[in-house]
Amino acid sequence: MNAFIKLNKGLMKMPVSWRLWLILLVLVNFVMPLFYLSRLEAQIVLGVAFVSLILMTVITAYVGYTRLLGLGHVLWIPLVYFLWTRLGSIPADDFFGIWIRVLMTLNAISLVIDAIDVIRYIAGERGETVGGI
Repeated sequence: MNAFIKLNKGLMKMPVSWRLWLILLVLVNFVMPLFYLSRLEAQIVLGVAFVSLILMTVITAYVGYTRLLGLGHVLWIPLVYFLWTRLGSIPADDFFGIWIRVLMTLNAISLVIDAIDVIRYIAGERGETVGGI
């Protein structure tokens, strides 16, 4: 439980621009799937989001609020691929289709950021990314 609290404290201490980015990710990965729970894609997105949160909590427990937290989104790689394979059957002109495409775009951008963070961690930047947590 302490790791989950530390993770959330770290999130709240990030600069405003990063917190806004995180709010977007939470909206597309946790909130929007709730509107489409009858769809397999939404169920998978929500499941992956919860597993990612658990992974990030475990990472925080072992190494703190560090750049290694980017590994918490590793399941987004197969998620984005899975959704990409389904695009042919998901119309782009309704709210569900728009959400799926926005989700894929935001998660793909986040994966690039995460990869950079993990590389920086491996290269030696192992300190906490925010202070006072």
